[in-house]
Amino acid sequence: MSIPPPPGPQQPQDPYQPPQHPQGPYPQGPYPQGPYPQGPYAPAPYQVWGQGYTPFTRPAPVNGVAIAALVLGLLCFLPAVGLVLGIVALVQIKKRGERGRGMAIAGAVVSSLGLALWVVSLSTNAASDFWESAKEGARGNTFSLVTGDCFDVPGPGFDQDVYDVDKVSCSGEHEGEVFGTVPLSGGSYPGEDYVTDQAEDKCWTLQDSYAMDPWALTDDVDVYYLTPTSESWEWGDREITCVFAGTGGSGTLTGSLRADATTLDADQVAFLKAMNAVDTVLYEEPEEYAEEDLPANQTWAGEVAAVTGAQAKALNARTWPAAAREPVAALVKDMRDANQEWTKAAKSPEVNEYYEHYDNAYDYVDGDTTVATRKALGLSTTPPSYDEDDHDSGSGGGSGSEDV
Repeated sequence: MSIPPPPGPQQPQDPYQPPQHPQGPYPQGPYPQGPYPQGPYAPAPYQVWGQGYTPFTRPAPVNGVAIAALVLGLLCFLPAVGLVLGIVALVQIKKRGERGRGMAIAGAVVSSLGLALWVVSLSTNAASDFWESAKEGARGNTFSLVTGDCFDVPGPGFDQDVYDVDKVSCSGEHEGEVFGTVPLSGGSYPGEDYVTDQAEDKCWTLQDSYAMDPWALTDDVDVYYLTPTSESWEWGDREITCVFAGTGGSGTLTGSLRADATTLDADQVAFLKAMNAVDTVLYEEPEEYAEEDLPANQTWAGEVAAVTGAQAKALNARTWPAAAREPVAALVKDMRDANQEWTKAAKSPEVNEYYEHYDNAYDYVDGDTTVATRKALGLSTTPPSYDEDDHDSGSGGGSGSEDV
């Protein structure tokens, strides 16, 4: 129901009477004849509340609190607030002569019903179940991926933001494979820098656990991670997804890259654990050259000597299949020789002497005995390539050349 404007010289006339033109800055005289017949019901040449009238001729404003009450009542997110606002709006409308009484009443009524439903749901744990379902749904709408899943990315690939994925079989061609997930906690979004740091730190460890054989990762494979945004965080997205994908964020993979205890036999796992333990220490080589910091390099060489000797002992103590016994024995001999060279490097008082033993020790890394043992155990026999900054002979594999 509209409230008429206050009386005054500019009050509009009864729309059912012939128009009487107001006094003002407009030219006086008859208006031009239009296509409609003249008479008491003929349309006026301009809108009743249109341009040319003073503000006093406009309808009363709608109460903003009434609008808020109706909106909150319909959304049911804050039913108690909607009820309070509806009452406040009714009081203001009565005092100010504003419009919106119907909206205020509707907002109060709907909010009352919503409040009653909330009370019932809380007493039956329905609200808790609802929010948990909402969070699970949000996570499902984000990626819904678990370790071992393969998927395609709609759009140009990983070079752009990823909003959705299509889960596919790992046996055929696919754009990505999940090798791990990193759960995050906290009430508020920790920031992009923190999330990225966590991804870079944790995804590498998960990669080594999922793909134990670094030789099986070709140069066409890179490591990526899908992280929550500030928006998805609000809906319960608390997980980093670590994935393998084609180099440059495009291209396809064929077959699963998984190589762990679920896909390898016990002998393969034992061999890879020993080799990866050595690789881990080799990758910890100081950034400074020996001529810049000889003590730091000596300390590192001693650590390599220790792990090489320990893993040679572990390999030698295991009972291997008949086809692998001779190759493993030859590998153990090479590892023991390498242990001696690393030990001498750790004790070298001069840089030249240090590098002499250092080079001798690296000659055993990824050598013929390693390839022969891998072949006997049914593992990949093609050594991975390394960046130019790495040593010519390499360090037994790993993912140092991959970009995160």
